[in-house]
Amino acid sequence: MRSRSVLFALTLILAPLRMLVGQEVQYPDLPKGITSFGAAVAGDWLYVYGGHFGQAHHYSTAGQSNELSRVNLRKPKQWEVVAHGPKLQGLAMVAYQGKLLRLGGFTARNQEGEDHDLESVAEVASFDPEKKRWEVLPALPEPRSSFDAVIIGDLLYVAGGWQLDGQETTWRKTAWVMDLSKDVWKWKPLPTPPFQRRALSLGHQAGRLFVIGGMQPDRKSTTRVDIYDAQSQTWSEGPELAGEAMEGFGSAAFTVKDQLFVSTLRGNVQRLSADASAWRTVHHLEEDRFFHRMLPYQDQLIFVGGASMEEGKRQRLETVVFTALK
Repeated sequence: MRSRSVLFALTLILAPLRMLVGQEVQYPDLPKGITSFGAAVAGDWLYVYGGHFGQAHHYSTAGQSNELSRVNLRKPKQWEVVAHGPKLQGLAMVAYQGKLLRLGGFTARNQEGEDHDLESVAEVASFDPEKKRWEVLPALPEPRSSFDAVIIGDLLYVAGGWQLDGQETTWRKTAWVMDLSKDVWKWKPLPTPPFQRRALSLGHQAGRLFVIGGMQPDRKSTTRVDIYDAQSQTWSEGPELAGEAMEGFGSAAFTVKDQLFVSTLRGNVQRLSADASAWRTVHHLEEDRFFHRMLPYQDQLIFVGGASMEEGKRQRLETVVFTALK
């Protein structure tokens, strides 16, 4: 009887350590498949906000989420809804000092079956997981959706996207930064970017901002990568992603230990070389997905949501340990 107790105690002690030695962990599926949502990891929690769960290319208030949901990654049981907000998709969300920052996106003003009436927003808000409430922050200088955001140190960068207003679209020619270490948060413009793209992803390596892939105003996808150097305050063109042009559409990026990874439409996980000269495919996902999110937790990358062009929206969370990304 005592041996069983000892064995049980050892199991409890060792279970949390399994993730540290390269074992993949299974997490509960999303309650429903979503695309174009915001997601971030804060502490041991994975948060997901908003997104589109309706029919592909059909947007209405009925197909957009206004929920902030989370699952505990250390003790994964089930998803729970912790807050609500505006119905949004095409937004960005990042974590900073234990809080969540939600930026932009668009909302559908039309009902299901009606002509699209879509509106991009400039709203920015912070969510405190302890107080479980939203706080309004300085809005983006202009409404924006289908863009991305990333934090480098204390600097929050925003680039890409467009503004939707009914049937009108305006492609954004600007990029912005906000210093979160300041007492007063204020958006400041970056030098004019040499691109206009949406459905892209942002990452960083060696302190530089990388703007990855996306779709251009001519509706053509691209694997182009642009780099912003804050020291010289200049833009330069970086190495293109590996693969066909569509690999750059609806990608997800994240930096882990100063290594920049990108997850692309065909299920390829690419890593930027240390000298930032080339991309190399280091893994292929079991389930391809785009308009998804890729986030790190301990020794893993977690792939959340999105959709396959052939099979539709993904609910399963796929994980890959860093040791497999060689």
